[in-house]
Amino acid sequence: MASTLSQDIALTASAAARVAAIAAKQGKPALLRLSVEGGGCSGFQYKFELADGPEGDDSIAETDGVRLVVDPVSLGLVRGASVDFVESLGGAAFRVTNPQAASGCGCGTSFSV
Repeated sequence: MASTLSQDIALTASAAARVAAIAAKQGKPALLRLSVEGGGCSGFQYKFELADGPEGDDSIAETDGVRLVVDPVSLGLVRGASVDFVESLGGAAFRVTNPQAASGCGCGTSFSV
């Protein structure tokens, strides 16, 4: 069964607003899945996608009615992290501030533990 864990991972208001806007355009629920996969220049990489619903063992954080879901394996690598949406001259992207990451790449999409 899915569980709520607001203290284990967080979704900022900026990220929640962006997910809500994207989901509305695509006619999907405002539900962002964060997963961690092997790869990237630092060993692991973050993957974001809109999901139709949480899986049975997902952990869930909610901000402003938008849910962030994370599978148990990925949660072990991002526990304590915050997901934000940032816009700069270089572009706009979701960013993960991950206290578990020992190092990361310059683009912010991959990390090592």
